Amino acid sequence: MPSGGAEHRSEQLSLLAGLCHENLIAPEMDDLISTLENSTFTDDPLREEAVNIRETRRLRERAVRVPKSLVEDLARVSSLSTESWKEARQNNQFTSFQPWLEKVIHLRQQYADCLIASNSRYDALIDEYEPGQNTATLTDLLVPMGESLTELLHSINSSSHKPDSSILSNTFPIDAQRDFGMHAAKTIGFRFEHGRLDVTTHPFCSGIGPGDVRITTRYQLNDFADSFMSILHEAGHGIYEQNLPKEHYGTPCGLATSYGIHESQSRLWENFVGRSLSFWTYFFPQAKAAFPEALRNVTLDVFHFSLNAVAPSLIRTDADEVTYNLHILLRFELEKQLIGGSLSAADLPEAWNEHHQQLLGLTPLDDRSGCLQDIHWSGGSFGYFPSYSLGNIYAAQFFEQAEKDLGNLDTLFSEGNFTPLKEWLTRNIHSLGQRFRADQLVERVTGSPLDYHPLVNHLHSKFSRLYHL
Repeated sequence: MPSGGAEHRSEQLSLLAGLCHENLIAPEMDDLISTLENSTFTDDPLREEAVNIRETRRLRERAVRVPKSLVEDLARVSSLSTESWKEARQNNQFTSFQPWLEKVIHLRQQYADCLIASNSRYDALIDEYEPGQNTATLTDLLVPMGESLTELLHSINSSSHKPDSSILSNTFPIDAQRDFGMHAAKTIGFRFEHGRLDVTTHPFCSGIGPGDVRITTRYQLNDFADSFMSILHEAGHGIYEQNLPKEHYGTPCGLATSYGIHESQSRLWENFVGRSLSFWTYFFPQAKAAFPEALRNVTLDVFHFSLNAVAPSLIRTDADEVTYNLHILLRFELEKQLIGGSLSAADLPEAWNEHHQQLLGLTPLDDRSGCLQDIHWSGGSFGYFPSYSLGNIYAAQFFEQAEKDLGNLDTLFSEGNFTPLKEWLTRNIHSLGQRFRADQLVERVTGSPLDYHPLVNHLHSKFSRLYHL
């Protein structure tokens, strides 16, 4: 959308946010919810109506604590802040964005203060994306996981066995990339009669409604993995959206459990399936046919190793499976401090660079490759980043259980049969909407509480084989 219309759009968004908030906090809404809570609809807490009542009550209880004026200010300032971030990122100049970031942080602190009781501001914001989660639990998950992954990264860096990553930088015609990517997305279960694949600057998935789920990617002539893995990732999100119960559209029972559970579906298809050797046992002959020049004389094992190359990077979205969660740990630590007030926006670039050096051994060369790379904070999405790591953790637990229930998935993948896994995910996750909180869903599906060890064990096992550790 044109940058010149940003101010007008911000006023429109502010108005709409205020109207939605007003409806939610209206006394009549409380009366309606109370009537339903005292009806037979809630006799069975897992009944669709009971779930919808429970979740609507939760939304209202959060909303009534927040003034309408603050909701409107947040919508307006976040919109304008995002435009400022776009310009600052393009010009590689954090100082021009800093005043807007300060405004957003201040408003989000005010918002959190409206919600907290005995917990921290940051807990209040996390709960918006991962209901029931908190800083203490996330710290117990992310910090030791980061330590284990750092050890694995050191071992990988010390290995003399290295992939030939240049293979993926050969020339891959854009039209062929698009056709091959669409074919793969369709094969794993994304239904194009109920969705589309288009081009954008940054890949995303948007569920418009039943029968209309949009996914996007970007193409680079000399980077096969960027587009293809993005398509698998967004198709994972899209498959979730396409298999939510459409009869419950517009209610909590027709919505995804949480941001982290949604991310688990994209990560599962992108990494656990799409980066597996068995996936490429089936697809590599087709890839060679689609890209005969780029993949001439390239073997399956060499290609698979190159697709799983591990190397510290500056950009989160370019990160491999091993280092990705270290990027999230960095953001988790910094946004705790920003919202808690112990770190000022003015000191963010320096703090970012120090943490990045500590965790990944690299110091950003500029703001664009450092603290300006993500859009999230410009829009006020503090507390969102942990959902990415939670998605990886959930995905590992789900995949491990799916293999127990379905048998050797590698055998199915090597035959191009992804239907049993997709149906298992739909049955155990997609079709349930918001019946369960994320941690409850994990325990219900796997029989175990939330645990980062399956992810760490998977990564250690996989990359020990690849790098001959």
